[in-house]
Amino acid sequence: MALAILLISALLFPAIFSAAISIRPLVLWHGLGDSYASPGMLEFVSMIKNVHPGIFVHSVFIEVELDKDRKAGFYGNVNEQINLVANQLAEIPELRDGFDGIGFSQGGQFLRGYVERYNSPPVHNLLTFGSQHMGISDIPICRPFDLICQAARRATKQAVYSSWAQANLVQAQYFRDPTNLDTYLTTGSFLPSINNEDTLHRNETYSNNLASLNALVLIMFTQDKTVVPKESSWFGSEAVGDLSVSAQQVLRPTYPRSIVPMYLQPLYIEDWIGLRTLDEQGGVIFETCEGEHMQISECWEDFVREWTGEIVQSHLYQLGL
Repeated sequence: MALAILLISALLFPAIFSAAISIRPLVLWHGLGDSYASPGMLEFVSMIKNVHPGIFVHSVFIEVELDKDRKAGFYGNVNEQINLVANQLAEIPELRDGFDGIGFSQGGQFLRGYVERYNSPPVHNLLTFGSQHMGISDIPICRPFDLICQAARRATKQAVYSSWAQANLVQAQYFRDPTNLDTYLTTGSFLPSINNEDTLHRNETYSNNLASLNALVLIMFTQDKTVVPKESSWFGSEAVGDLSVSAQQVLRPTYPRSIVPMYLQPLYIEDWIGLRTLDEQGGVIFETCEGEHMQISECWEDFVREWTGEIVQSHLYQLGL
């Protein structure tokens, strides 16, 4: 009914409503090995605009030069990068009333980090495709001629929890070794922070901000061999020890014995980041894409149609202008 009234009013007063009604904008954060304006990202933006004509889309960048932006996905300080992006988003007028977000692979947990730490302007719906929310326990294999990836992979595997790696190697900053969890917790510079795993320094802002989302849409690739374990996309992780029989009986949905699902994670049970609160509000959505990591060609459109492109009212309408 409200939408019908808005549409009728827009027909009667087009000059006013051309400024007062808009489509909620969208922010994208690309994945590892990509850049903000690569051919693939530009094509994806174009397809989104075909689905939602008139939508404003911003693709975040760390560096303006494409090669440097791609390299920043391997080398850099993630905490500094998220701070840079927070400042970037705050300066874009089209985003001032909030936006939906889509994060591809590591871009998903980085956007979640933005929500928890900043969220100004605020995120409405956050969609993450194959993102490593509970980290990775192995370093992905690189393409044969991707020298930047190969160099970063070697350096990460050699000294993943060294102070240098935790300040300079992006993948090291979300590497969560289930056989060396104490070292991860004490030296990890990024993931232990945004997952609020430090019992002495929990940040209540993180949980309040994440719980303020309308929806967190967690999309896992069914045959993902790049993200290990693939269930990290659903806040699952490899078990540190054996799960009890009683715990196995409440796995939801069904998982292999070695995977601890979101519902059995301490960060969920004790609500360290607001994930349980959001879930109990109906705001955590589990989805899948068939295929390998980032094979989104057959699955992206339904998610984009459902969770982005909402018609919203600007401040002009709310003030009755």
